Amino acid sequence: MSVISLTIARHHLRDPDDDDEYLELLIEAAEGQAMDYLNRRFYADQQALDEAVAADDAGESPMVCNKQIKAACLLILGHLYANREDVVIGTIATELPQGSKALLTPHRIGWGI
Repeated sequence: MSVISLTIARHHLRDPDDDDEYLELLIEAAEGQAMDYLNRRFYADQQALDEAVAADDAGESPMVCNKQIKAACLLILGHLYANREDVVIGTIATELPQGSKALLTPHRIGWGI
């Protein structure tokens, strides 16, 4: 279960017309990238976390998702949505200093990726 709903994703992306399947793919990729950076899994609520722990699928140091992590996932989602190719020609990009890593780092464990 994703922590970012399609409704929130559409609102964030300001594009209500894209295919649900495509947006769900990007949501899963954004959340996966955030979990990889954190070196831990996060869950939408305590019930989902408890179910993952009971199924022995939660990994080490799982947590319930908070607003900072959701905001970071939306930033990552926006990047994936806006940059649909590996190479973008004719643009200048600047990483935001308060971007996804700044939101995720306080919740990160270990050094990993």
